[in-house]
Amino acid sequence: MATKAVANALTGEGSSTVFTGDTDPELIAGALPFAIKMYEALLATQPDHQGLILTTGSLFVMYANAFIQGPAEMLPPEEYLERADRIERARKLYLRGAEILATGLEKKYRGWNDAYGKGVQLSYLAKLKKADVPLIYWHAAGILSAYALNPFDLDLGMRLPELTAAIARAYELDPDFNSGALDDFYVLFYSSVPEGMGGDPSKVETHYQRALEKSKEGLAGPYVSYAQAVCVPAQNIETFKSSLESALAVDIEKDPASRLVNIIAQRKARYLLNAAPDFFAELDADTWGEW
Repeated sequence: MATKAVANALTGEGSSTVFTGDTDPELIAGALPFAIKMYEALLATQPDHQGLILTTGSLFVMYANAFIQGPAEMLPPEEYLERADRIERARKLYLRGAEILATGLEKKYRGWNDAYGKGVQLSYLAKLKKADVPLIYWHAAGILSAYALNPFDLDLGMRLPELTAAIARAYELDPDFNSGALDDFYVLFYSSVPEGMGGDPSKVETHYQRALEKSKEGLAGPYVSYAQAVCVPAQNIETFKSSLESALAVDIEKDPASRLVNIIAQRKARYLLNAAPDFFAELDADTWGEW
């Protein structure tokens, strides 16, 4: 009973803002590994606790993205071996988180994990409720993030249709989830996945504008996602620059619960601006300052 009470307290409403509302990324980077292991220990004693499953799994995904993959991608080119090691670590953490989240879906809907393979996924998707959207979102984010780091993983690649259908259902149930997180997800998904596997560049702009609208332009993340996933492949330097400048102009106090994610996104924006000559053929380090 005591363990369950602690689990309820640590996964209740407002508990996540202890991390996401902080202004010190280094403090959170140091605290999260202990927090994750603590949640894992609690989950071992309360394996059916849906709040613990969601929190533990999503923390793995968030930690891998914000504090492993993100910094790894900003390492200088000469540290390619270190970068490769960190990217592989991030990939493994994404999958660990996704596996935990999958147990939550399986416990709520017996047979969920085999539904796509058996051709009965649609019947399971119909059972989903709005409360299931966080599980779906973080599970898909973990799998697709791992796949993005190794697109030669055929097993994960074969799961794209399954995940695409699940995210589409989540969008039907709660299109405003987490201030437009699903729209930001679609910006990355539709712009980076081949059309034959679910990508659709024609839908990117719509979801980008929706992400900005739903976040009330108070999140830096959508601007950074658009600059990196859309502007770089299109070699659109003007929009790349303006998008990142918009990210840097976001007032982190406008949404106190999102201070940390905004600070991390703005760090990424500064890096991308400084490294622009590495991404655009028309630029070099000497002429970039003229833009």
